[in-house]
Amino acid sequence: MSDYQLLVIGAGPGGYTAALRAAKLGLHTAIVERREVGGTCLNRGCIPTKTLLHASQVYHDAANGASVGVHGALSYDMGEMFAFKRSVSEKLRGGILSLLKSAKVDVLEGTAQITAPGQVSVTGADGTRTAYTAERILAATGSVNVRPPIPGLDLPGVMTSDELLEGTDTPYASIVIIGGGVIGVEFATFYSHLGCRVTLVEGMANLLPQLDRELGQNLAQILKKQGVEVLTSAMVRSLEQTGEGLCVHLEQKGKELTVTGEKVLCAIGRRAYFEGLFAPDLNPALNGKRLLVDEDYRTSIPGVYAIGDASAAVQLAHVAAAQGTDCVERMCGGKGSTDLNVIPSCIYSAPEIAVVGLTEAEAKEQGIPAVSGKCTLFSNARTIIEDPGRCFMKLVARSDTREIIGAQLMCQHASDMISQLSTAMVNHLTARQLLSVMRPHPSFEEALSEAVENLTAKLA
Repeated sequence: MSDYQLLVIGAGPGGYTAALRAAKLGLHTAIVERREVGGTCLNRGCIPTKTLLHASQVYHDAANGASVGVHGALSYDMGEMFAFKRSVSEKLRGGILSLLKSAKVDVLEGTAQITAPGQVSVTGADGTRTAYTAERILAATGSVNVRPPIPGLDLPGVMTSDELLEGTDTPYASIVIIGGGVIGVEFATFYSHLGCRVTLVEGMANLLPQLDRELGQNLAQILKKQGVEVLTSAMVRSLEQTGEGLCVHLEQKGKELTVTGEKVLCAIGRRAYFEGLFAPDLNPALNGKRLLVDEDYRTSIPGVYAIGDASAAVQLAHVAAAQGTDCVERMCGGKGSTDLNVIPSCIYSAPEIAVVGLTEAEAKEQGIPAVSGKCTLFSNARTIIEDPGRCFMKLVARSDTREIIGAQLMCQHASDMISQLSTAMVNHLTARQLLSVMRPHPSFEEALSEAVENLTAKLA
């Protein structure tokens, strides 16, 4: 008889969600974590970043409050901001540990290695190795930051998001951020709100290059108004330490230029992480640089499954959590309860960005007849009150069936509104069905009605 019916490796969103679901379904479950429960998202990613963004937004709003009658001297303490960030993570970690304990999931501290099908060795901080057996093993080992081989990228003062989020009591006068994706634009927002001189460098033609082009273009305009220097189509060639700081050498449209900052953040992306997870004689099949899994999340090693960033093309915490639940339900004979084809994504810039499904251009590239409807929030009362900059909502529907197949929102609280568009897609709702919904006034959400009206008019 095995020690456990399921042993989960990695206590991030995918891992702990899977462990909790397994325990609820009656499986004797353990979870192994070498660092803190909650994984990257809770400790070095989503939650710390959003906590800091909240703190900087509070300062920025107060510092720029003259137009609404808020005046007075104001300052911020970077050390206290990072202490607040740590306290939020600690509180949430405690909540996860409490849930695992209540569910009777054994939490094993150490580094896990799959030594054979059904066998895992866990090495503790003191070097002690303990062997466990399990009927099934689930790898949820996440991802790590990418550091490309650019000369000078290993200089002191060049950080990844992990290192930056460790915190400092001293504000930076200037920072160069390499990478205009989600991580880059969120940190550009944070530092610019605090008055730091920010240079944001992106190799592609637009910020957020994986999203609708208008989102990246609009965000670049807003960041520039906030004082951020935005350089697109700019490739980093090398870095060097100078008397003025870290000098980043770039090539932009055939021309060489340099930018300098006190610090440099490398935010180019993340890659699947499973180094040392398998014993040397175990060689799982790969899908590029990720673990290859089938529709039930099984790897090529018998009894070993994988979810989240280690195997998924989309590296998002809620994708990992949904896969964790889906995987365990399939293990127990179910079919899974979440539609994994509809994946919302959010960027916590100012204003927020949230997207789901296809853009009109992507749909047409796939041969899908599509049309989009759009609403700019110039006359939306809540948007006029808060004045976050140009905001818009764009909805995409099939022109034959009228079903909603995509949405791109750039406005306040976009992350809280995107799920109703995801709901529409999962349930194959049409634009006209969305139009029948009464939305409250005054709210940001009521602008959706105008976007749907524009869309239905084009579908007529």
